[in-house]
Amino acid sequence: MMKVYVSSDHGGFDLKNKIVEYLSGKYEVVDVGPKTLDPTDDYPVYTEPLAKKVSEEKDSMGILICRNGVGVSIAANKFDNVRCGLSFDPKHVKSARNDDNINVLALPSDFMDEETALKIVDTFLETPFGAEDRYIRRLAEITELEEKS
Repeated sequence: MMKVYVSSDHGGFDLKNKIVEYLSGKYEVVDVGPKTLDPTDDYPVYTEPLAKKVSEEKDSMGILICRNGVGVSIAANKFDNVRCGLSFDPKHVKSARNDDNINVLALPSDFMDEETALKIVDTFLETPFGAEDRYIRRLAEITELEEKS
């Protein structure tokens, strides 16, 4: 069973809890936190443990939620082997999984309803990487850029 880490800051707290509940039983779901709502928390505190786990566990996936999704995606992409993508739409996330093999999904809680978020989550977790030569080549080029920086 695939392991899925889920985390948020205060802005994504309610949606995180709904996603954890929705995915439980379908996947091995790990709620990385927060466990209680703290309106003053900061997203890097909750992004780091999730990104570390996905970085270390090659077959795991992650879902991060904040108000606009940008902050968590920037923070997550600082970790080796993490390819975090922000998505607003199931078709978009399907392309991101197929073409770019994202392994962490960032969701903007202030810009979508629960139903849309759950459709995006399902698509993210159910779509395999396309593994076409051009996609593999591009990911290798990204790895090369990371090693240069």
